Order: sequence, then structure tokens, then C-alpha cells
Amino acid sequence: MNLISRAEELILLAILSLGDNAYGISILEFLQEKTGNAWSFAQIYDPLDRLTRKGYVRKRQGGSTPERGGRPKSFYKLTAEGRAALVEIRKVQDAVWGSIPERSLT
Repeated sequence: MNLISRAEELILLAILSLGDNAYGISILEFLQEKTGNAWSFAQIYDPLDRLTRKGYVRKRQGGSTPERGGRPKSFYKLTAEGRAALVEIRKVQDAVWGSIPERSLT
């Protein structure tokens, strides 16, 4: 079993939630809003590179825009393997959480 990290999980969930609008800054802003924590670009792009190499995410270049100085945005999309990784990590978390006695949480 090859489990993804928490950061990878959150990034995959952000990409899934953002759909066709999943690119670096939108992922960063989504995670900051949902977690209430500041995220750096390194915290986004390093895991994105790993997820792309693992085949969990596919990267494509969008068109260049004047506001980006003519540089294109990189958009990200989950692959079937990425969706499977999310399902697997959720099953593991549910199993672990399910083994904790309810009284331990109060």
C-alpha cells in the first residue's frame, strides 16, 4: 500500500473541488480558505510535482495572458489513479478513526 501524504491529499481534494479552474494560485487560495492556514508556493508545487510524477495528476498548459507577462498558467486535473488514491486514503483514515473508542475523544 502506497499512501499519499496529508498535503498531497489536500491538494488532490482541492483539484477535485476546483475542477477546470485548478491551477497553482487557485489551489493555494482554496487551501488557505479551507484550512485557515497560510500555504507557501513550495507547499503547493513540490507535492504537485510528486503527484504528477506518480500519475495522480495531469498537468496542461493554458493560454498565455497579458497580466502574467505572457506566461501560461499550468492547470491540473485528477487522473483515475489520483481518484483511487483519495478513496484509499479515506478508507485507511476511516479504519483508523473507527478503531478509537468514542470516550477517547471527549
